[in-house]
Amino acid sequence: MTEGPGSGAGRVVVGVDGSHPSQQALRWGAHLAATFSAGLDAVTSWDYPAGYGWGSIPSDWDPAQDMQKVLDQTLQDVFGDQPPAGLRRLVREGGAAQVLLDASQGAIMLIVGSRGHGGFAGLLLGSVSANVAEHATCPVLVIHGDQPPPA
Repeated sequence: MTEGPGSGAGRVVVGVDGSHPSQQALRWGAHLAATFSAGLDAVTSWDYPAGYGWGSIPSDWDPAQDMQKVLDQTLQDVFGDQPPAGLRRLVREGGAAQVLLDASQGAIMLIVGSRGHGGFAGLLLGSVSANVAEHATCPVLVIHGDQPPPA
């Protein structure tokens, strides 16, 4: 689902998984996209669990639709009924780090939360944020804590 192109040159890409850190990343992403007059891409991913065989996956399971719901709910939770101009909602198949690396090709910046769903308690940096910070071709901002962007 697309809600229009960015209003200026470039895009800010934000990784979204529904977690509180990804909500914070969205807030910062919207602020920085507005600052740069850029589009905002909210990106989420899905992948089949590695340990599952095809026989154990319910036939009516639609992981892309599930993640679309997670993305839509997260955007609603963060922005209410007023999403930022230039927002694109992207749901892609694949591992989160690789999906974000691919989506951020040519972006102004990639923003992720320090830990998302699936992180181990006590880790300072999640595996996805560490991976994209190491391999991205654009600047990466990893959001820690609850400090909101400037008003």
